[in-house]
Amino acid sequence: MICRRVQEIKPFLVMDVLEKAQAMERAGESVIHLEVGEPDFDAPEAVRRAAVEALDKGQTHYTHSQGIPQLREAICRYYADTYGVRHLEPDQIMVTSGSSPAFLVALSTILNCGEEVILSDPHYACYPSFVHFLEGVPKPVPVFEEEGFQFRPEAIRKAVGPNTKAILINSPANPTGTLLDRERLEAIADLGLWVLSDEIYHGLVYEGRARSILEFTDKCIVFNGFSKLFAMTGFRLGYLIVPKDLVRPMQALMQNFFISANSVSQWAGLAALTDPTVQEDVERMRRTYDERRRFMIRRLREMGFGISVEPTGAFYVFANARRFCDNSLEFAFQVLERAKVGITPGVDFGAQGEGYVRFSYANSLGNIAEGMDRLEKFLYGR
Repeated sequence: MICRRVQEIKPFLVMDVLEKAQAMERAGESVIHLEVGEPDFDAPEAVRRAAVEALDKGQTHYTHSQGIPQLREAICRYYADTYGVRHLEPDQIMVTSGSSPAFLVALSTILNCGEEVILSDPHYACYPSFVHFLEGVPKPVPVFEEEGFQFRPEAIRKAVGPNTKAILINSPANPTGTLLDRERLEAIADLGLWVLSDEIYHGLVYEGRARSILEFTDKCIVFNGFSKLFAMTGFRLGYLIVPKDLVRPMQALMQNFFISANSVSQWAGLAALTDPTVQEDVERMRRTYDERRRFMIRRLREMGFGISVEPTGAFYVFANARRFCDNSLEFAFQVLERAKVGITPGVDFGAQGEGYVRFSYANSLGNIAEGMDRLEKFLYGR
């Protein structure tokens, strides 16, 4: 018998699209992948070399449950250098096997049954699943295309009730690619709720700069990792930054359920933060993403997709497709089956996402151009 918690978890629709696309490829068809949020670059050479050196040195054993001290110290320095946040201590860092386990650890620590977590709508598809699984209540607050999908602080205030525990923010955001500005971050911090800040796309910003919630409040938990900025998805390496009074209970969860993060990946993560050549690789990737971003936005607008506010972070364009469909899931599978292009249905990201589709530009410019050509032919027969 399947337990109720699991029955409440909805499928991750982008994976349904991807798996269908992979089946088509196995049957010999050519598919352009614009659905998956994964860098198409290999991890930087210095990162790969550090992993090999860790293996050669026998760094293949359990580590401290919170992560190797060197990596936690490097994360503190990174936040000091990048955001001017200089009060962090290594004991406040919890290194995890990717950012998804970090969400389970953090929410398990602070969320009681029936307590609410405020989310933007649209939002990253898996956020409600984490909350549901821990028997909390996701509370969506609509955000709107014409405002760059920015939270309205006054709308958050209206959504706060006696059972509200936290607000979860993601900037730069998946699926919208937009950033929360300083004024809204300050207003969110001033609400006095726990702020859960997903900063996994920090560094992938093309106009302006991302701000960490730690610049505005200490009543927060930060989620970050190495998958996106450093193209290290397969290393499964993330981390939490938490207040001191949450360290010991979270450490107990880590010890019981995860033991420690992958030892070799941690040494690779240390190289990502400390080897000077890695920053050169990251900047090269960022410039390449920006070129793809501008190209994709132009082509989508020419085809008639709505993009009121250009995305300036992550590697996504969340485009209004209401001119072409009223069911984004059906539309995504039509595009896949007939144009051989994988895209993500907007409904995967919440009720407000219906009528939109997400395009990822984590693919080569040549493949993106081919995907845009196929999509245009599907829409207009030309």
